[in-house]
Amino acid sequence: MGSSEDLDFPKKLIEYRDGFLVSKTMFTACELGVFDLLLESEVPLSSAVIAQHLGSSADGMERLLSACVGLKLLEVDLKNEEAFYRNTELSSLYLTRSSPKSLYHMMMFYSQSMYLCWHYLTDAVRSEEEMITFMHCMNSLWHLCKKDVLTLFDLSLFPNVCDLGGCSGALAKECISLYPASTVTIYDLPKVLQIAKKHFISPDEHRISFQEGDFFEDSIPEADLYILSRIINNWTKRKGLHLLEKVYKACKPGGAVLLVEELLNEDRSGPVTSQLQSLNMLVLLEGKEWTPAEFNKLLTAVGFKDIQVRTTGKIFNAILGRK
Repeated sequence: MGSSEDLDFPKKLIEYRDGFLVSKTMFTACELGVFDLLLESEVPLSSAVIAQHLGSSADGMERLLSACVGLKLLEVDLKNEEAFYRNTELSSLYLTRSSPKSLYHMMMFYSQSMYLCWHYLTDAVRSEEEMITFMHCMNSLWHLCKKDVLTLFDLSLFPNVCDLGGCSGALAKECISLYPASTVTIYDLPKVLQIAKKHFISPDEHRISFQEGDFFEDSIPEADLYILSRIINNWTKRKGLHLLEKVYKACKPGGAVLLVEELLNEDRSGPVTSQLQSLNMLVLLEGKEWTPAEFNKLLTAVGFKDIQVRTTGKIFNAILGRK
């Protein structure tokens, strides 16, 4: 039987979920020659220097190196706020091509052959319909910590809530459960809201309403509180600022914005789940994971004040900014 801690927050299952991210991070660093370069240099190198030597993008390399630090494959030192990386003894011994104990060729076989084959494991075991949709995925993920993030601050001060990009409505439903005086408007694309109303939100949940729209292109409704859960991290800094500017203008005086996000440590030393997700953003979308200070700068730039960051100790955390 699992412990009560496992049942409250299944940390082991989250680790298993990210297993392929861990493998591919290690494989990619090997294939690009990160460990070989650092072994040859004999001195720590910055991400910019490594990217230049290996012909990669500066942003992508920085995220890859950060994730490798979290995985204990690299070590990092900060000098004048710039990170300098070096191999761990483990990486020099087993992940460099020139080492007599090198596992480099095995890693490449797993990366280039085995990894691709395992993509079809489900079909090999049984034939079934496609995997559950993204909305089902996000809905189940929020079950792990929705109460935690919505009770980090007293949200009863904000009776009129707008959940921008609310998807399946998991946070909206938890919000009205925790705060009986609140009403929530879920703002999302028409197709998303159709699925949400059909599969996730009961018609008798009368304190939840819906507004269709594209929050980048269309107007957003006036509210006391705007919840943006895993929204800002999806986009470039420019788009994030544009959206937050719209939120600030629509927000009622005395209102607030609540960002629900994974957070990187200020020195980017971890946590490894956030480092891996930042790397994941490089593959899937336009954005990346941010540090608390970076979110603070974004919110301050558009006018929000009294910005507070609080953590849950789980996957997601919350940043509150007041107007």
